Amino acid sequence: MRRFLSTCLIAAALIGGSCALTGCVVVAPRPVHVWVPGYWGGGHVWVGGHWRYR
Repeated sequence: MRRFLSTCLIAAALIGGSCALTGCVVVAPRPVHVWVPGYWGGGHVWVGGHWRYR
């Protein structure tokens, strides 16, 4: 039983060490669809709200 536990501990340490050395994976963010609220433009013109990609 003691040999089994030490084997499991060593295996867990090896897996943890390899995970720690791999670093993080950076994934490019997907474009986000955001709502742009309406606003008053130049010359007192109302520009209505619309969806755009950020």
